[in-house]
Amino acid sequence: MPSSLDPDGFDVVPINPQRIFQEVANQLRRLISEGKLRPGDKLPPERELAKRFGVSRNTMREALRALELSGLIELRLGATGGAFVLPGSSNAVVAGMRDLYFLGAITPQHLTEARIAVSAAVIRVACARITDEEIDALEANVAAAERARQAGDFEERTRHHQAFHVMLACSTHNPVLIATTEGIMEITRQFVKAIGPTDEQNHYTHPSRKRLLKHLRARDTEKAVAEMSAALTKLHRAYMVKAEAPGNAPSAPAPPPPPPGPRPAKGRPRVPGAA
Repeated sequence: MPSSLDPDGFDVVPINPQRIFQEVANQLRRLISEGKLRPGDKLPPERELAKRFGVSRNTMREALRALELSGLIELRLGATGGAFVLPGSSNAVVAGMRDLYFLGAITPQHLTEARIAVSAAVIRVACARITDEEIDALEANVAAAERARQAGDFEERTRHHQAFHVMLACSTHNPVLIATTEGIMEITRQFVKAIGPTDEQNHYTHPSRKRLLKHLRARDTEKAVAEMSAALTKLHRAYMVKAEAPGNAPSAPAPPPPPPGPRPAKGRPRVPGAA
């Protein structure tokens, strides 16, 4: 399959051999950011790219893999395969935050502070942009979570609780807030999977969500922010109490040892719970 790009317009600079695949990847990133490579475009074949950059095919392959890990391109196999530029995606943000979690670089306090701050920003923007239909969808989510709670289905209830935050972020129509929220919820998902439910969560999450929806419908930004912040703070405390109780340490597989530097106290989970 021929490249969709004009060869004359695909300008690159020969690579300094001391920097190799990072420089190749950076030049391709620049072409994407400048719009010379657009979503859906197929890059020239690996052999041709290597010749243009003046590098080996192995080096070119490493550069393409780096771009794939960054969520900028997709490498497809087969006769119609190749390297294709992807539309914007939050996958790289989510993967990066997940890696920080497994490296032990994120403490419960870090995550609680971030969740409160990001949620406040999301709510402030959402109150100016959210539609009645989007609020209706949030209400349906809250109702589904309550039905799962009454049925004793923790996994289903948790899935709806976590989806609520992403749905709320989507109502901002801001890709930065959406990607950040998705990354935070991926970390909290790892924690909830390990620590399990809390009894306290059954008592206040549903009423809190109902109050939050009331404030969103009224476009009352300050009350909505205060409601979310109070709920996240309560949830954090409840999960910390459970995590620190004897025999209740997270049961997830142990992550790799954290790098040198401050570490969470022994027996504490690395992130707060999600709701």
